[in-house]
Amino acid sequence: MPAPVPLTLVVGDEELLVGRAVTAVVRAARAAAPDVDVRDVSGGELERGDLDDMLSPSLFGEPRVLVVRAAQDLSKEVAAELVAFAAAPLEDVQLVVVHAGGAKGKAVLTALAATKPRRVDAPRVTKFGERREFLRRELRSDGRTVDEEAVALLLDAVGNDLRELASAAGQLLSDTEGPITVEAVTRYHRGRAESSGFTVADRAVDGDLGGALELARWGQSTGLAPVLVTSALASTLRSMALVASAGRMPAHQIAGQLGMPPWKVEKTQRQARGWRPEGLSTALCAVAAADADVKGGAADQAYAVERVLLAVVQARSAGR
Repeated sequence: MPAPVPLTLVVGDEELLVGRAVTAVVRAARAAAPDVDVRDVSGGELERGDLDDMLSPSLFGEPRVLVVRAAQDLSKEVAAELVAFAAAPLEDVQLVVVHAGGAKGKAVLTALAATKPRRVDAPRVTKFGERREFLRRELRSDGRTVDEEAVALLLDAVGNDLRELASAAGQLLSDTEGPITVEAVTRYHRGRAESSGFTVADRAVDGDLGGALELARWGQSTGLAPVLVTSALASTLRSMALVASAGRMPAHQIAGQLGMPPWKVEKTQRQARGWRPEGLSTALCAVAAADADVKGGAADQAYAVERVLLAVVQARSAGR
């Protein structure tokens, strides 16, 4: 985890990388002080004086983390206040400022950079070579050796979405030992990106049983491992439960509390609208049982996947 610093400047608009940078600071702050006050705001919503209210000493003196997103949208007055705070940081306050990195609002970016902050670059990943390098770093994150053919095969199987690539890499690292080889990738990911575990899970939690079964069966025919479906279902349902429990706060505030990127919170909020708490609980129990089945407890793993997809869709409908 990163050591506390007065200002972390995150530059770029790749949501996954921005989210990771912000989450790293928040997690480190909470590890050091569980009672830390975390606030997550959008630059375009701030008015003159708001920063004074957010950063003024609290009654109990708890440490604080203030995340200011979209700093390129700050007004001149608020930008000047933010730069002044960064130049004379307060004790027990960590600022995290996210700037898209373009020409808009460049003056505030330059001024903040002059305070010598910790800088994290999060440029949008658009080129094939950049995605390949991103995936290579993900697969090597725990010191593994990685075959270049395995990297290319995983890219071909999963597609261009950075979140899917990161999830696929994490699953491989979790479920395999030793070098990441073509054989390992083939065992888990051969097939079309449309049949990834998360796309199957998205159809199921939306109540589309036919679509979920179609994608799951296509994935089975092209080598999608059943464990990827159950793990994606578990991850999606857990995210829905967390976001639903946060209430009706704006997405950027929930993102700050949960350490999720705002785009994921907004998507999860849409998915959670069709669910009741008891339905989520039932679905999570069904997925836990199915995960044990596909990891060796069931003779027919494909049937276990189809059965849990039906259970998830039924759990969604039961509480409505």
